[in-house]
Amino acid sequence: MNEMMWLYAAGWSGLAGLALVAGALIGYLAPLSQRLVAGIMAFGSGALISALSFELVGKSYESSGFLATGIGFFAGATIYTLANLALCQKGAKHRKRSNISGKLDEIKTSSNSLAIAIGALLDGIPESIVIGLSIAQGGVVSLVTVAAVLVSNIPEGLSSAAGMKNGGKKLTYVLLVWGGIALTTPIFGALGYLFFSQSSAQTISIITAAAAGAILAMIVDTMIPEAFEETHNFAGFITMLGFLSAFFVGEL
Repeated sequence: MNEMMWLYAAGWSGLAGLALVAGALIGYLAPLSQRLVAGIMAFGSGALISALSFELVGKSYESSGFLATGIGFFAGATIYTLANLALCQKGAKHRKRSNISGKLDEIKTSSNSLAIAIGALLDGIPESIVIGLSIAQGGVVSLVTVAAVLVSNIPEGLSSAAGMKNGGKKLTYVLLVWGGIALTTPIFGALGYLFFSQSSAQTISIITAAAAGAILAMIVDTMIPEAFEETHNFAGFITMLGFLSAFFVGEL
C-alpha cells in the first residue's frame, strides 16, 4: 500500500484541481453578478487562511518548533512574492480579476496568455504540494486542507474565467488554461508525497510552512483584492465566514 500512496496523493490533489475547471465553466457560462463572484472569492480566502493556520502552520510548529516553522514560512512567502512580481511585470497581474471591462490598463496587463497560465500554475503549486505533504506526514490526507483548497479553487477559476470572458477570451482558451492547470495538480500532489515521504519531521515541517507562506502571499496578492473590489465593507465579514466554516470542519 505504501508503494502506491503517491497515487492516493495524486488523486486527492486532482480532485481539488477539478474545482478550477468547474469554477471556470461556471464563471464563463453562468450570468453571475460581480458581487457574488467577489463574495465567493472572499469565502474561499477565509477557508484557505483557516486551513493554513491550523492544519499547516499549527502542525508544523507542533512538530518542529518556531525556528523551522518561521524559516519555512518566510522562505515560501518570499519565493512566491518574487515569482509573482516577475509574472506581474509580464502581464499576469490581474489574472483573477472578474471585472476588467472598461479598465484599459488592466486589460493591457492581463493580455499575456502565457504569463496568465504560468501565474495560475504558480498559485496552484503550493496548494497541491501540501496535500501530498499531509499524506507523507500522517499517512492519511488532511480532509480540511483538501476541502479548503477545493472551496477556494472554485471561485479562483470562476473569477478568472469571468475576467477572461470580459476581456474577449473564448471558452476554448479558458478551458485550455484551467484544464491544463488542473492536470498539473495531481503531479505536484504526487511529488509532494514522493519527495518528502522519507524525509525527517523537521524537513516536512519546513516545507509545509513554506507552502503555507506561499499560499498566504497568494491570497493577499490575488484573491483579497478581487474580493474587496466588489464587496467592500462586507469582504472581511464574508472572509470570516469562510474561516469559521473551515475551522468547524477541522474540529468536527
